Amino acid sequence: MSEIKNIQLPDIGDFDEVEVIEILVSVGDTIKADDSIITLESDKASMEIPAPWAGVVTEINIALGDKIKQGDVLLALQTEEDSVATSEESIAEVINTEPKIIPVMVPDIGDFDEVEVIEVLVNAGDELSAEDSIITLESDKASMEIPTPVAGKVIDINVTLGDKIKLGDLILNIESAASSEEVVAEMVDTEPKIIPVMVPDIGDFDEVEVIEVLVNAGDELSAEDSIITLESDKASMEIPTPVAGKVIDINVTLGDKIKLGDLILNIENTAVKTPKKETPTTAVSAPIFTPTPKTTTTLTPAPQTLDPSISTTPRGTSHASPSIRKLARELGVDLSNVTGTGQKGRVLDTDLKGYVKQMMTSGGMGSALPKTPNIDFSKFGETQTLALSRINKLSGKHLTACWLNIPHVTQFDEVNINKMESYRQAQKAQGIKLTPLVFIMKAVIQALQSYPRFNASLDESGENLIIKKYFNLGIAMDTPNGLVVPVIKDVEQKSLIELATELAQTSAKAREGKLSPKDMQGAGFTISSLGGIGGTQFTPIVNAPEVAILGVSRSVNKPVWNGEAFIPELTLPLALSYDHRVIDGAQGGRFMAELNHILNEANYD
Repeated sequence: MSEIKNIQLPDIGDFDEVEVIEILVSVGDTIKADDSIITLESDKASMEIPAPWAGVVTEINIALGDKIKQGDVLLALQTEEDSVATSEESIAEVINTEPKIIPVMVPDIGDFDEVEVIEVLVNAGDELSAEDSIITLESDKASMEIPTPVAGKVIDINVTLGDKIKLGDLILNIESAASSEEVVAEMVDTEPKIIPVMVPDIGDFDEVEVIEVLVNAGDELSAEDSIITLESDKASMEIPTPVAGKVIDINVTLGDKIKLGDLILNIENTAVKTPKKETPTTAVSAPIFTPTPKTTTTLTPAPQTLDPSISTTPRGTSHASPSIRKLARELGVDLSNVTGTGQKGRVLDTDLKGYVKQMMTSGGMGSALPKTPNIDFSKFGETQTLALSRINKLSGKHLTACWLNIPHVTQFDEVNINKMESYRQAQKAQGIKLTPLVFIMKAVIQALQSYPRFNASLDESGENLIIKKYFNLGIAMDTPNGLVVPVIKDVEQKSLIELATELAQTSAKAREGKLSPKDMQGAGFTISSLGGIGGTQFTPIVNAPEVAILGVSRSVNKPVWNGEAFIPELTLPLALSYDHRVIDGAQGGRFMAELNHILNEANYD
């Protein structure tokens, strides 16, 4: 007898709505149980949703691009209930077809003492199929539906909403003709067996990297103990053993790329079932696969005076998505120290970034950074200790903060400056000395006027960009005492000769140590020129709170192909570093192209 069943979206985790990016079946298709029917994608992961039953697709209720949520109908399926009997039913027909009252207990659901019942999905008198969900549980780590292992009629229900239940607690009693555990036990070999544990279906991944091996040969494991941890660019997941027993050998190592069906290890299954002859009922634990969120141990920041919402005392296991856990590992943050503001204390992206920002501001991240070992170098030969200058100390701290706080990107380019150099030499012949730097300064100002994001700063919250309408340039200068960055103000209003004169005066003050704090304030963009020293390229560090810096290296003559022949060109290497939170690669490329055009094509006559 056939029946039309609606397939609904199951519980797929902490998502309100998820986008349909693939529909894998069509009306009229015949599918098997567990065949994938659609693919969903969130900002955290993509996942395929399988069919719970076999049958023929009669209707599809969703379309590409739809946003769907738990309980939405995906498609209608015509099933043949009598065509395929379950394994339990087949055994029952051989042994005993008399209905039995079977208590369904809470299975092993992982590392939880007690879990709250948040939904009771059935009522007394309901007819259930094997694997139908009966209750939903929720912990601080996950929500999960518990299925019935056998088909039958619900006799009574022993749990209510809000109950806290644990392994072995009675959920309900079901009247079923399916075989109980004692009957199945009579039909299986009771000798220990070597069982290969393979990589299960972990979603839409070709190969996934092994980042942890959690067991050793000889270990005694319980069913659902985690054995390895896998990580893709979308998620990290622990893989459990489906059976209890002793690990015989392990077939994977750290760093291996493995896929569905690959052998992980062999386990000697020691769970021997002993037939029981005259037991009226047998407790059956409902089986369920429970993925365990990965917990990462990192260096714990030293206690600081922080915002009250920021905790530096570990709070136990945290509740966060795999992508947040991966980001926390990259940042060196112990998630147990982060207070989550999401549902049920889930750590959100904003929580993690806010914690890092607070720790950086207070200096609390210092303990997460590896320290340079203290080495007695005198044992290798003669040494001399020199105290750092005050400028070295100040600039060192500032540059370290810039490097740690700003996600740097550096783009390189070479500019043809034949025209600029010809004009400069012509001016020199008339007694006017102009360095290449003043031309670069004027060109930078024109580029900043076209691309104002480069003449800006993030506000303290990091959520707003302050565009500067003035054009002041910081010019990095080498002095006997170290690096200083005085500021040349209102560059757009000054001529090349005025800039050359002011640069010479400022450079003299810097060498003599006569710069005042006011002389080094107010820049919107910095230029660091090593052209007079040498080198082909370097990567300048953004001078916070600015968002970009231009590095200038020594110009050099190069043969350049013009389509017909190689001709000599005087090229100037440039390096643009910028804050990737504010400026993306395309914007950086356009800024460099504009600067190249200005320097190359400017009318110097």
